[in-house]
Amino acid sequence: MTQRGVPGFLFCMLIAFVPVLSGCGRLRVLTNSYNDAAGKYYEIRGFRMYAEVYGRGKPLLMIHGNGGDLSAFANNIAYFSKKYKVILADSRAHGRSADPSDSLSFEMMADDYSALLTAMHVPAAYVLGWSDGGIIALEMAMRHPEKVLKLASSGANLSADSIGLRPDVWLDGVKDYNTWQKRTPLTGEKEKNDYKVFMLDYAQPDIPVKELGRIKCPALIIGGDNDLIPVAHTRQIAGSISKSELWIVPNSGHATLMDHSRSFNKRVDEFFHKPFKPHRRHRL
Repeated sequence: MTQRGVPGFLFCMLIAFVPVLSGCGRLRVLTNSYNDAAGKYYEIRGFRMYAEVYGRGKPLLMIHGNGGDLSAFANNIAYFSKKYKVILADSRAHGRSADPSDSLSFEMMADDYSALLTAMHVPAAYVLGWSDGGIIALEMAMRHPEKVLKLASSGANLSADSIGLRPDVWLDGVKDYNTWQKRTPLTGEKEKNDYKVFMLDYAQPDIPVKELGRIKCPALIIGGDNDLIPVAHTRQIAGSISKSELWIVPNSGHATLMDHSRSFNKRVDEFFHKPFKPHRRHRL
């Protein structure tokens, strides 16, 4: 299954654009829309990063997943903007944040978000990341610990293999990789960008478990019990962070923040504003 040249195995992550019916379950469709009155471009690290800001209070940075854009948080903005200064951006090579470079990595994207906070004169923020955004949140906490007050990471993985992904999802990725190779060389700019975004998840991340020990801020690690990230892997991530809480959400696939938005918003908000208590484990 493909659309506009985007590989099928990413469609569980691309729900900002199309409905999905797969092992992830049917996911809600979100429209791709922007609010120019709340938006602005920031010149950082060789490209223009688009961001929108809502509400007042302590800053909360939200980071979307692969192939998506800031509209991934359509079910969360209204809730959090009543209490926080919500900062949303299109990641490098996504949405309005066009990227001229020929490479893409999670480390690069974590550095981008750190630079965005600096450009916005925000010394540190709470960070909420979903899917690839959850990986970026972990990388931010490791690479720029002074910028992250607390983090909530939903649907993140440490490796792009059948350990970090469900085996069926990983095998779909291998098939799509082979399909891409038959189309090379790529000529169109959009096609090149789509391939770059595809390869981000096909070849990455590659984060050694022991590296998570560098994360010193409190972290809420979230996964669905039917996520495309195996529950055992999500538990391993939480268990490798000293100040972590684990939340495995029953009857949930990859899009917990959408399919269970009310509970998700309340639980993440609670984690951010209450003092951290070690060895706490939650279910929905």
